[in-house]
Amino acid sequence: MDFPFFIVLLIPIVAVWSSFFFVWAVKPKNSSNIKLLLAFSGAFLLALTFFELLPEVYEGHDTKTIALFILGGILLQIFLEFFSKGAEHGHMHFDLEKNTFPVLLFLSLCIHALVEGVPIHGNEPILYGIIIHKIPVAIILSIFLINSKMKLVSALLFMAVFSLMTPLGSYLATQSDWVNNYGHFLTALAIGVFLHISTIILFESSQGHAFNLRKLLVIILGVGIAYLV
Repeated sequence: MDFPFFIVLLIPIVAVWSSFFFVWAVKPKNSSNIKLLLAFSGAFLLALTFFELLPEVYEGHDTKTIALFILGGILLQIFLEFFSKGAEHGHMHFDLEKNTFPVLLFLSLCIHALVEGVPIHGNEPILYGIIIHKIPVAIILSIFLINSKMKLVSALLFMAVFSLMTPLGSYLATQSDWVNNYGHFLTALAIGVFLHISTIILFESSQGHAFNLRKLLVIILGVGIAYLV
């Protein structure tokens, strides 16, 4: 099913705001369910990267150059996490007592969201992967913002701009001649970001540095659904 382009731009915005208002209304306390959703999203996104993006980005292009951009995406995400402290894969290590706008967190998340929007248009499975990845991250981010001492207006501004960055990446990928000409390099960069994020989600240590059965089953489910999409 091919979505109209305006729907492709709208869906990530709806996903972010739905997550925010879910947290606002429900105030979820069970972090284990969010971690399972994260594990599913990591497995789903990783599998889609292998099934959809990697074969496409290598086709007709210099393989070594593409590989350099993929590695560049991994390094970019590592760099961003110096400032976001791992918010892209479900960690929030910021001082909740401060009444200041977290500028570094904001900028790093926006850059991450902008890059992940590039390969969406024309690839509906990747759109699904991005949304499933974005929902648990937006939930965790919303919990942080709502529980912080930040003014509500600042929190809403944070979520508003963050929600627009992935659609902006998709829009630039289709409307900018420069991005259109070099889109395969940007897609390779996004692949590196996805590889880093998804593997961190899957393989970072849980208690005792071991997988539990529920997490393992959720990961297998994520890979299986990605294969069938």
